[in-house]
Amino acid sequence: MKTKSKSLFSKICKFYCKKESSTVDHEIRDVCKDLLLTNDQLKLVMERLAEEINRGLNKETHNDSIVKCFTTYVQDLPNGTEKGNFLALDLGGTNFRVLLITLDGQNFDMKSKIYAIPQILMLGTGNQLFDHIAQCLALFVKDLNLQDEVLPLGFTFSFPLTQHGLTKGFLVRWTKGFNVSGVIGEDVVALLEAAISRRNDIKIDVCAILNDTTGTLMSCAWKNRNCRIGLIVGTGSNACYVEKTEKATCAIAGNYNPHKPHMLINTEWGAFGESGVLDFILTEFDRVVDDNSLNPKKQLFEKMISGMYMGELARVILEKLVDNGLLFGGKCPTDLKKRGKFFTKYVSEIEADPKGKYHNCREVLAELGARNVTDQDCENVRYVCSVVSRRAAHLASAGIAMLLNRVNENNVTVGIDGSVYRFHPHFHDLMTEKISELQNHKFDLMLSEDGSGRGAALVAAVASQKR
Repeated sequence: MKTKSKSLFSKICKFYCKKESSTVDHEIRDVCKDLLLTNDQLKLVMERLAEEINRGLNKETHNDSIVKCFTTYVQDLPNGTEKGNFLALDLGGTNFRVLLITLDGQNFDMKSKIYAIPQILMLGTGNQLFDHIAQCLALFVKDLNLQDEVLPLGFTFSFPLTQHGLTKGFLVRWTKGFNVSGVIGEDVVALLEAAISRRNDIKIDVCAILNDTTGTLMSCAWKNRNCRIGLIVGTGSNACYVEKTEKATCAIAGNYNPHKPHMLINTEWGAFGESGVLDFILTEFDRVVDDNSLNPKKQLFEKMISGMYMGELARVILEKLVDNGLLFGGKCPTDLKKRGKFFTKYVSEIEADPKGKYHNCREVLAELGARNVTDQDCENVRYVCSVVSRRAAHLASAGIAMLLNRVNENNVTVGIDGSVYRFHPHFHDLMTEKISELQNHKFDLMLSEDGSGRGAALVAAVASQKR
């Protein structure tokens, strides 16, 4: 009976999906059909991701694993007794944040400032990058007149790390457009401390290094004790979760407490698919985006989900539709031919238009050089954007559904941060619906209001208390 109900529900959904998209040209739906994933395909993604995570956790297979499942050495979640001033440094994209967080039980005050990382530093040397970060950190501390106070700092570093302890993290690879020399294989905490020492004008104690997903989980756990999973869907995509300590055999003995039942695991799931296990859902458009990226054949799962690639994926599809004479009368707007010119924010803006209205879409297309576009053109462009974002949401949902099965508790909260989840008008609803279809545990998706920065400060707070 349950199977029949699901089958009937599926038929109804298909009927309404066809009805809703009936105004979209059939040829365009045909070009995009491989981006529409079935639940069977998503469940296979879940199975293969679970296998990769087991390989990453296992000491015997960790070094050769694709999904690394790095141990964070964070074994304690905040309990509300944390007190004092704590700094957080949040580096994960073209900007970074410095935060001062004052904790007193459930009361907290936060001051923060965003600093840019110029493109030249994203492609420069390690010393140049960390000297810039240390300079901004010093300016921030001096503005608050705290240069004489020893401040514990949590360092959110949102790139793949091999951690040998709470304050030792070695960069595995750069992602998200960074290619800084002299950092891969190095301890980034030591590089930050060296840059601070070169200045010798502020007193900072780096208590922990962590990933933005860990920070997101910790930040949400401070508000909601049921938080067991952290997810980022922004410039990049990654997830962490609470695992049984005994299953993380890849952790380095002596750097953690084996008697504590749990440890946070940074999956680094963005790399999922590099071994070919996602080839069954890779499309010709994914391959074009991948071939023209800074890191071909790498971070394939991330490239299907995250904001760094979503706009470009839509652009590649739209360009093909124009070339096939299915859009804009076969005349391609100048900027639509240029890589990186169709920003991911355009996807969110276009999908935010009410049904049958195309104000945002026309503005975006005008920016790209398309004038006098028809309503049908706008409808077709919106369909392409919705197909790209829906697939991203469904793939992220498959990953979260797998982690919920792994945590195996009811009423688990998933803390989520990142610009795609935060600003896309339908991402939350798409994920809520799809996660419910793919697994049976009760769950809640919680937006991390303060980003991963507060989480970094909380890790520093917990770590400094333990000291």
